[in-house]
Amino acid sequence: MKIYECIIIDDEPFAIEWLKNYISLIPNLQLIKAYIDPLEALIEIASGGMVDLIILDIEMPQITGIELSKEIRKKAKRLVFSTAYKQYGYEAYEVDAEAYLLKPYTFSKFAGTIAKILPSLDDTIYSSRPNDDFFFVKNKDEQLKIVKIRYADVVAVESKLNYVLIHTTTKQVLTYMSLSEISKIFSQLANFVQFQRSYIISKTHIDSIDGNTIKMVNGLKITVGEYYRKNFMVFLTEKLIKPGRK
Repeated sequence: MKIYECIIIDDEPFAIEWLKNYISLIPNLQLIKAYIDPLEALIEIASGGMVDLIILDIEMPQITGIELSKEIRKKAKRLVFSTAYKQYGYEAYEVDAEAYLLKPYTFSKFAGTIAKILPSLDDTIYSSRPNDDFFFVKNKDEQLKIVKIRYADVVAVESKLNYVLIHTTTKQVLTYMSLSEISKIFSQLANFVQFQRSYIISKTHIDSIDGNTIKMVNGLKITVGEYYRKNFMVFLTEKLIKPGRK
């Protein structure tokens, strides 16, 4: 399996951590360096060898990502801009960037973009389990502040049209992502299951079950969907201790 090496250049530490988490979910992609200082990146990359992929922000102090890309483009086999600003699309085209990702973007969008520009990644893009016990998302209710969430603290993930509401043991976080997108990550974790079309739930945080209604530890109540009842009954049969059972 070919491993592609990549570099991140972004003056926001939270953005770097966010990208590190995304990269860790892609088996063939290996982060070799992350730069907060674009001038340091310029000096080291210009004097170094060829890199498979460079992901860089645009609006940075001292030197913009567009200016930086012109100096280091010959050192990158693939170049991707990661920015919150729409207006630099033409400049990105001028420096032959392979992609232009507009923040905030989902893991699905990131993975799909990487798969297109590094085609051999396509079959393995979702094949590995998350390497860390936490992940980062942007919270819509806190002006898109990037927040850290531990998988162990997630009670449920609820679909909210183009968003998902992540219920944890201590808070709720609304982030721009579809349930189908985030399920590609949670489906790799044995502790999470879907018994209803609009929810992914943690088996650990189930408080009680009354017929087809599941009550979670935070008070959230979920009705088992008809499509999922067979799997729900299998789960219940496996976990329910009955009199006389050895």
